[in-house]
Amino acid sequence: MTRFRAPATTANLGAGFDVAGAALDLWNELELTEAAGGTDESHLGVRAFSVYASPANLAFAWTSRIPRERGLGSSAAIVALGLVAGAWAAGIEPGAEELLEAGLALEGHADNLAPALAGGVCLTWDGHLARIADDLPALAIAVIPETHVPTAAARRMLPDSVPRADAVFTLARAALLGASIASGEARLFAASHDDRLHEPYRAAAAPHLAELRGDLPEGALGATLSGSGPTVIVWAERDVSDELRARYPQHEVMALRVARDGAGRVAGS
Repeated sequence: MTRFRAPATTANLGAGFDVAGAALDLWNELELTEAAGGTDESHLGVRAFSVYASPANLAFAWTSRIPRERGLGSSAAIVALGLVAGAWAAGIEPGAEELLEAGLALEGHADNLAPALAGGVCLTWDGHLARIADDLPALAIAVIPETHVPTAAARRMLPDSVPRADAVFTLARAALLGASIASGEARLFAASHDDRLHEPYRAAAAPHLAELRGDLPEGALGATLSGSGPTVIVWAERDVSDELRARYPQHEVMALRVARDGAGRVAGS
């Protein structure tokens, strides 16, 4: 038996729409064993595995801890698991950018898949990947509703164009986001937490985003929609998860640090 794991991700980080993402310390796993027949070759992860190696005579056991369709990169983690396991089975060691290119046809969202593969904080553009930091200037507290938001449906909520003022506003926050990641400066990171390209159009599916921004717990720097939602990430300088659980008893609340490792084989397996 050989085990692999891949982290959850939070994409966009507010103004970094379709560009920025971070890996989070919440993991899906795959156990790969020899077995005759029975493999579901339509499974997303098995299809990713097949990019590099045949799944014949193998059994795939998936452990899914990342909530599905909640904006935490569950599908990206499954694709990342399949890719790294397939590469291992093929006896090759492709780099993160090659894995990203191989997986985009299956996942489609580079800002989720990149940190799932490389860990840390990543930027993606035109098929390229850059891991730019090991950490962010705040702890991520995920507020996870019970509702589901399919990514394709969330994408359809977005307009084809936005007013120039909204574009300028978001570009300024994106610059602050990049500067805060590069410097580790919490003040700049807090100033970056707003967006007018995607979050306003997805707000109806995540009404607590506006609630949290309007009344942040003491010690919190800001809040962002995680991917396409409905999960909201509260970024804080200390763990405020107990307060958020008290506010939202119907939601799951998790304090998650940035995961420095991306998808890979579990040592000793």
